[in-house]
Amino acid sequence: MNRTYTTYRTHNNSLLFTPVVKECGIVNAELSQLIDGLNRVSEEANDSFSSLTPEQLNWKPATNEWSIAQCFEHLIVSNAGYLPLIERIARGDHKPSMKERVPGLPRFFGTMVLRAVQPQGQRKYKAGAGFQPSTSSIDSGIITRFTTQQAQLAERMRSTADLDLRSIIVTSPVASFVTYSLLDAYRIVVAHEQRHLGQAKRVTTRAGFPTRSNSFTQNV
Repeated sequence: MNRTYTTYRTHNNSLLFTPVVKECGIVNAELSQLIDGLNRVSEEANDSFSSLTPEQLNWKPATNEWSIAQCFEHLIVSNAGYLPLIERIARGDHKPSMKERVPGLPRFFGTMVLRAVQPQGQRKYKAGAGFQPSTSSIDSGIITRFTTQQAQLAERMRSTADLDLRSIIVTSPVASFVTYSLLDAYRIVVAHEQRHLGQAKRVTTRAGFPTRSNSFTQNV
């Protein structure tokens, strides 16, 4: 039976997640959907981009726009901080900071960030300095690295299936002043990935995108 968990603070100020008799099927159902969404992004990325040449992966529509490879490198860097965070939570070692205990802020930030990263959003946001992709050429293994990390992330998410994801508050690995629930974190990750997957797909439709024949000719 799926259970929700309540939290008790231990002597070292860490959180102990203790099960209580309360169904959390709705939360777990959404978690399953989010993991499915994560896996779909992986499948689409592999199907659409794994056979592209390095030139195609690194081609930019304009100097101020990202290439396909840069989109996925940005996602890898952005998601990396979630892996150890979720692992600590699953072990029961998460120690809430003072700002994570401030009521109201997690819901505010969760709603705001989730709205900002929606795939259909038209407004562009500049990535922070630590999350900008490389400006040099990125090797063709970028898609494999992305899908490998995706599998790790999905596994970490599954490890929290029996926790009350709404009540666990975390700090964004991308912006240290932002807090939100673990459930919102998962929602943000998937929406953010869908946004940049769509961006990468649009690159292939832009005028001047190198065809496989052109790439071969130029490399001969």
